[in-house]
Amino acid sequence: MGSLPLMVAYAALSIPATERRLKVVVKHLELLGETRTSDGTDMKLMRRSNEYIILANGKSLMSSRMHGSEEALATFGCRRARTLDQSCVLVGGLGMGFTLRATLDLLQRTAIVVVAELVPAVVDWNRGPLGPLAGHPMKDKRVRVDISDVSVILHASTDRFDAVLLDVDNGPAGLTTAGNDRLYGDRGLAAGFTALKPGGVLAVWSAREDRRFEQRLRYVGFAVEVERVRGRLKKGGPRHTIFLGYKP
Repeated sequence: MGSLPLMVAYAALSIPATERRLKVVVKHLELLGETRTSDGTDMKLMRRSNEYIILANGKSLMSSRMHGSEEALATFGCRRARTLDQSCVLVGGLGMGFTLRATLDLLQRTAIVVVAELVPAVVDWNRGPLGPLAGHPMKDKRVRVDISDVSVILHASTDRFDAVLLDVDNGPAGLTTAGNDRLYGDRGLAAGFTALKPGGVLAVWSAREDRRFEQRLRYVGFAVEVERVRGRLKKGGPRHTIFLGYKP
């Protein structure tokens, strides 16, 4: 019996080094929340150590480890709104709250930020386990939450917003809901144009470049700029695109 520990140690050493390293780095995924959207998409909030991940039908939609480009969406989109007293900004897509936090940090105390989020569970997650990640932006008194499709808000608004920040899906090509295609099509962009005040800006986050989308922006009347940023900004990461449409 006294030789058993030695035998165990020998067995452990006999495992290839690469396998031993894999055993060390594998981390357990913990399910924190789950919901099903109106179109049947299964969304899950997961935690792995100190990283939070939102999955859509098993695919990673966003991670708390990489949010620099979401913050850049607010930085570029609010360049004018941050100088205005009583500005009104629409954030379409709450995500993990990083764009909302960056928006609030830029705007004056008299501003109003309307958050349009289609999935009620995402709002609950941001008020719960995701809250500390971005410093609890949902608790800011300037925030107004509208649990609805952002396209509905845009179609119902005229000259209302100084900036509209859209981080819905993975950009102009809808991934999680087919309705996102309508948001980024000609009619959706025309509604965004109408919803903006003169001088306002429509800012759209995208995982990739899209020349046709640039053309659609110009077609409905926007002056267009395109910014390319890294997912972790100066720390690198994948390349993301931010489309900026300026209303004359």
